[in-house]
Amino acid sequence: MEKPIFDFGMNSNRRHFLSKLSLGIGSAALGSLLVPDLFKSNAENSVNDIVSGLPHFAPKAKRVIYLFQNGAPSQFELFDHKPLLNKMFGEDLPESIRSGQRLTGMTSNQTRFPLAGSVFDFKQHGKSGAWISELLPHTARIVDDICIIKSMNTDAINHDPALTFFQTGAQVGNRPSMGSWLSYGLGSENQNLPGFCVLLSRGKGNGQGVYSKLWTNGFLDSVHQGVQFSSGENPVLYLGDPEGMDRSERRRMLDKLAALNEGTFNEFGDPEVTAKIQQYEMAYRMQTAVPEITDMSKEPESIIKMYGPECLVPGTYAANCLLARKLSEQGVRFIQLYHQGWDGHAGLPKEIAGQCKDVDQASAALITDLKQRGLLDETLVIWGGEFGRTNFCQGKFTKDDYGRDHHPRAFTIWMAGGGIKPGLVFGETDDFGYNIVKDPVHVHDLHATILNQLGLDHERLIFKHQGRRYRLTDVAGKLVKGIIS
Repeated sequence: MEKPIFDFGMNSNRRHFLSKLSLGIGSAALGSLLVPDLFKSNAENSVNDIVSGLPHFAPKAKRVIYLFQNGAPSQFELFDHKPLLNKMFGEDLPESIRSGQRLTGMTSNQTRFPLAGSVFDFKQHGKSGAWISELLPHTARIVDDICIIKSMNTDAINHDPALTFFQTGAQVGNRPSMGSWLSYGLGSENQNLPGFCVLLSRGKGNGQGVYSKLWTNGFLDSVHQGVQFSSGENPVLYLGDPEGMDRSERRRMLDKLAALNEGTFNEFGDPEVTAKIQQYEMAYRMQTAVPEITDMSKEPESIIKMYGPECLVPGTYAANCLLARKLSEQGVRFIQLYHQGWDGHAGLPKEIAGQCKDVDQASAALITDLKQRGLLDETLVIWGGEFGRTNFCQGKFTKDDYGRDHHPRAFTIWMAGGGIKPGLVFGETDDFGYNIVKDPVHVHDLHATILNQLGLDHERLIFKHQGRRYRLTDVAGKLVKGIIS
């Protein structure tokens, strides 16, 4: 009998014995990684679709672009127009409205909670008559293409757990992110690009950090982890060949490496070994695909004008929005943008004006660009932060200079495309903008609805880990049927 590449002698245990029972299946799986079309029944289905039987039903969207505004934009300055706050400026928030809701450590020692209206003007736009701030003139022009949800709410009151909750469905770390769940459930439409890409930008406002745990695969196979793009010379770190190595040498090295890893897999049956082989192969294919897709020089002048001149500056929000369109166009399943700088605890009017200047034009351009290419119907776009802002001031204030604390109880996001009703304002808050009075939408509900639009039942997209069945929506979540077309 032929001796294996590695001879581990009598190294045997229960896991080793059981893994031997499925070597035939393991070898076939390995072959499918090295030869992606091996088990495809047609061009539309990936191996993952065949094995898992996903999607569960006909999807309305194929992919997601999430424009995450890290730091929590104030809904009162952007979308939730509350004239009463201007009328009562400086008066205390009635205790009957606050109802003893928890506060952060930054305002828990305040003896007063003085109300503050927005210094910015609002006007109604579109057929829906949605109120939009003067800070968002470009968003105002696409208001009939988006669905504004004014009744979002979350469990977390501080940035890190709230941000983690939005991305993973849990406030603690080491859970798979939303993009990883979609990669696990649906795979990728493009064999030369990752199914989950992450793009970062930063405004001039007070920032909150973002960390790799937000795009982690958690307990899913590492092949589902998000791939971060950078603004440097090499958009994906460590992707290029070392000096002195050409493509043919890289190919020979990967073939040898695959053979060694196959020997390890045959001994132990560890799925992470096949994931590692797949990652090496993906990196090899990305060496050609990534430089091409990050090259903006071939974009027509009309597109550059639409997104604004900053779209030619790598690492800016505008550049990342344009790159998101290009990645989406190439079939990347989940594109996550993080734009930092929205943490308006002080000097909010000045800071939020700068943040809106960064994101307004490019966000609207993305919707218009997708729509004119016939891609908006199959691409779900989401815009929003991890929670909202209080209707009362934090610390010292004047009518022109104030700050707002964290408010998880009611805030605003918007969605577009992917089977979401356009030109709709959904949900409602009270006259103080403090409590939801109509159609509340929890983070778990949002996740359930996102998965639904991609053809996934959130209660059936499950992964068993350490004896427990996990899902993105934990043990909660319900569809927001009122926003689905």
